[in-house]
Amino acid sequence: MSNLRFKALETLSFKDFRRDNAVKFPAKLSELFCQNVFSEETMRSYLTKEAFTSIQNAIKKGTKIQRDVADQIAVAMKDWALSKGVTHYTHWFQPLTGTTAEKHDSFFTPFESDRAIERFSGGMLIQQEPDASSFPNGGIRNTFEARGYTAWDPTSPAFILGTTLCIPSIFISYTGETLDYKAPLLRALSAVDDAATDICKSYFDKNVTKVTPTLGWEQEYFLVDSALYQSRPDLVITGKTLLGHSPAKGQQLDDHYFGSIPTRVMNFMKELEIKCMQLGIPVTTRHNEVAPNQYELAPMFEEVNVAVDHNSLLMDLMARVAHKHHFHILFHEKPFAGVNGSGKHNNWSLATDTGENLLSPGKNPKKNLQFLTFFVNTIKAVHDYADLLRASIASASNDYRLGANEAPPAIISAFIGTQLFGVLEELEKVTDGKLSPEEKTELKLNVVGKIPEILLDNTDRNRTSPFAFTGNKFEIRAVGSSANCAEVMTVMNAIVAKQLRDFKKEVDSLLENGLKKDEAIFNVLREYIKVSKNIMFEGDGYSEDWAREAKRRGLKNLKTTPEALSRELDQKFVELYEELGIYSQREIEARNEIKLEKYSTMVSIEATVLADIARNHIVPCAINYQNRLIENVKGLKEIFGDKEFKTLAKEQMSMIAEISEHISMMKVGVEKLLAATKKAKKIEDSHKMAEAFCNEVKPLFDEIRNASDELEMLVDDELWPMTKYRELLFTR
Repeated sequence: MSNLRFKALETLSFKDFRRDNAVKFPAKLSELFCQNVFSEETMRSYLTKEAFTSIQNAIKKGTKIQRDVADQIAVAMKDWALSKGVTHYTHWFQPLTGTTAEKHDSFFTPFESDRAIERFSGGMLIQQEPDASSFPNGGIRNTFEARGYTAWDPTSPAFILGTTLCIPSIFISYTGETLDYKAPLLRALSAVDDAATDICKSYFDKNVTKVTPTLGWEQEYFLVDSALYQSRPDLVITGKTLLGHSPAKGQQLDDHYFGSIPTRVMNFMKELEIKCMQLGIPVTTRHNEVAPNQYELAPMFEEVNVAVDHNSLLMDLMARVAHKHHFHILFHEKPFAGVNGSGKHNNWSLATDTGENLLSPGKNPKKNLQFLTFFVNTIKAVHDYADLLRASIASASNDYRLGANEAPPAIISAFIGTQLFGVLEELEKVTDGKLSPEEKTELKLNVVGKIPEILLDNTDRNRTSPFAFTGNKFEIRAVGSSANCAEVMTVMNAIVAKQLRDFKKEVDSLLENGLKKDEAIFNVLREYIKVSKNIMFEGDGYSEDWAREAKRRGLKNLKTTPEALSRELDQKFVELYEELGIYSQREIEARNEIKLEKYSTMVSIEATVLADIARNHIVPCAINYQNRLIENVKGLKEIFGDKEFKTLAKEQMSMIAEISEHISMMKVGVEKLLAATKKAKKIEDSHKMAEAFCNEVKPLFDEIRNASDELEMLVDDELWPMTKYRELLFTR
């Protein structure tokens, strides 16, 4: 391994990254936008008027596409794809593995012994049949029951990747259960659209016919040289470094954040942006992040379903482009100890088809009351379903990140800023029942009416808040960088849909009892504010004081994935999903099972890899160096007398003893780790197994790592087998 490490470092010194892989950037990125997307503009060129109207109605209104029209769309899609040099098509879907999946089929179809054509029908467009038992299913499918189906999602545009036409699709089992991230997300989006539109039409604007949830994600990631990456088996197999001493310089000088982007990285970013533009991913922001070799990119806001697809596509694209530039991209939430981890902040809002953001105040009291309605209902939803939101971002890798290094803690709280908090406190004082003319005037002029000017200079952002209002959207900061955005977005839209339904019922009940519309809305919002104040917090989420205060308020601190997932099957949450038609109880239980199994598997893999590296790389290296020291001591004893020898060999003898102590600690630690892993694997109950890996296996990692990191500082650098942090983090 040490030979591989030094060979990689030597090769790097001879590379000219200004010349190699240089990327020519177009004068206008806009000219490339959607070149490889079956976009609305492309549809107009290739589809008949009937087919174009049909697919637009399917996208905007959810109407069904007839089979004969699907045939027309398929032919047009094929002709466009063939004009771009495409030879195959695939239903591109997002199974519960956390990655994307695709099965390529050729357009090529023989129809006589020596003749063939390119064929693509409506049936091929609408449905494909991958193996449902080979993907995570939580027991829904037996291994001998293979059949599953992918079905075209017309609301997300088809695109070309290489020579393949990719058709975004949902994935379901033969018996109809969902086996992917997209299908539940589409149901949640439909639910929140119906609920929000109903409120808009009933109380604020009759012209609203559709409400679209929007998402703007921010993707953080690390880049490491491919050769250095290959010299670290822990990075290759687990995505993170399981050992490694922190370098003298990390991020403490704050000199990387927003700094000059290295040339080699800039070449990668340029090519990535070109590919993104061609695929319709509207990336607009790129910069250095806080940790060395950490970066971020972010797009414009999009409709949630498309934004989720674009993020999944982007992660695949980033890995491909990085490989071309001799980089390996790390999406793990905490690949390096001692420096910031990576997140994927999800910025969520609601937009109407009349062009309004429902989480942005307007120019008159009516629009501001609309803003308050959706704002307070969102906070109430998060208050009532905080544990479900926490479970949606739970994973073995995200557990390493939450609670430090600019990642929010596991306690779900909402930051709204001191000024808006003051507005809610004023609304809390609203009279129960009918309002006097004076109170109505006061509310409209001095409370609701002043919201726009408050938001012009809103309170500073709080990086320690997992759920923060940032002016016209809510930012969910706790999502991990490797996560599929769909899961947290399914929960977010589902809980808001449920809350808006309940709000509508309560307001309508008060209207039936004689209250005016504004009075009824103020009365309901007042009670919501009182109930939800527990999760509103403006201070430092990392502090122990907040942990104690949160406990006093009754907020849960679900620090680990097993703790978070233990709450996911609460009857209240099951009823939410069933009421909205997002999941059946069987599907909820299956997904919970999948996540628990994945957690246990990830920790088990990390344990096995750590034990392997310790035994087969670190210990032999330490013994090798120790033997050198022993030979040195023997030589000193032969040359010098006892008195001089004791003085001159003192430090070497001390090092030999220290190395022996750390080797012994590693050996004992590995034996304990493997025994604990073996014991945990025998547990049949998935939740108890996850708890065992969390509480009995994972804590043993530190004992081995600490001993290894101490040895790293003692052993000759020339002998050390693992590429060091200083090389991984600072080699450009």
